[in-house]
Amino acid sequence: VQLQASGGGLVQTGGSLRLSCATSGFTFRFADMGWYRQIPGKQREPVARITAGGTSNYADSAKGRFTISRDNGKNTVYLQMNSLKPEDTAVYYCYLGNYLGNYQGQGTLVTVSS
Repeated sequence: VQLQASGGGLVQTGGSLRLSCATSGFTFRFADMGWYRQIPGKQREPVARITAGGTSNYADSAKGRFTISRDNGKNTVYLQMNSLKPEDTAVYYCYLGNYLGNYQGQGTLVTVSS
């Protein structure tokens, strides 16, 4: 299983970023996927999840601002993040299955400046 996240960077408050997670090594179209974020020294915080059937769920902090999507033809899951806030600053990881599990990518750093 390989998960390669990308798209992080430095953005000002109110800005947008689109994270991508390219995957391989499993049957993507049958997999539930998601994103969590983590600040060093703190616990993982789930952000968004999308089932194999396309149903999405969001943390309260992400509702109305973030959108998770998937492209089964490209084995890729995305996280569109709008109206970013300084408190969104974290390393973002895509994961397969459960955010507390063992299948996640290397993370991509998102920094939102005030």
